[in-house]
Amino acid sequence: MSRSLRLAHGWRLEVSGEVPSSLIAEYVRPAVRAVPAAMAARTRIRRVSMAPALDDPAAASRWRRSSEGAEIWLAAEGDPHEVAMELLLCVGQILWEETTDEERRRWLGLLRGEIEAGVEGEIDEIALQAKARLLASAASARSLRRLEEYARASFASTAAEYVHCLWHDVTVRSGPEHLPAPCLRARLELLRRWFPPNAGYRLFAAEPQRGTASEGPCEANPA
Repeated sequence: MSRSLRLAHGWRLEVSGEVPSSLIAEYVRPAVRAVPAAMAARTRIRRVSMAPALDDPAAASRWRRSSEGAEIWLAAEGDPHEVAMELLLCVGQILWEETTDEERRRWLGLLRGEIEAGVEGEIDEIALQAKARLLASAASARSLRRLEEYARASFASTAAEYVHCLWHDVTVRSGPEHLPAPCLRARLELLRRWFPPNAGYRLFAAEPQRGTASEGPCEANPA
């Protein structure tokens, strides 16, 4: 059984096999609608394909870019929220490949500021592992390849979390392995300037009182 459905931004959803309709209606569609139009235009995603599992049973997703645009493949098995987050992570990974030199410079500057401030945590496990590889030794810290890997992982995960925050209310996790809330806010505000939310979406439930946004080791400086 296969279906072809239309998503927001003109994306097509190609569904094959037994994929729950509730996964599409309650998770995939709302997550895609929350993707800012400027972000969708930059990624040039044209199709999302879903099946119970991918050719590689251990893979949750994969994606490919071409001259015509980008395509994402998703495994639909598992927690539906995690499936939607995997889709948003792919969007973030594709978006990193389309960033400008200036945007990459800004992102690397933000990461350097966090590292210099002694921030040890990260936004998720993927970015945390990439950061650990970068900072494993003095030689690793000078590796442009490891810096690129860390920048890509942190950007993709942050972009996914940015859309996640637009999609619905989220709870910020705390602890030494997690990114401090002021640093997370600085990242999200930078992405909000680059890719403003669609009409009807808001990043934060309420703006903080004056002087509270810069508490901690990170500050949200203008781009």
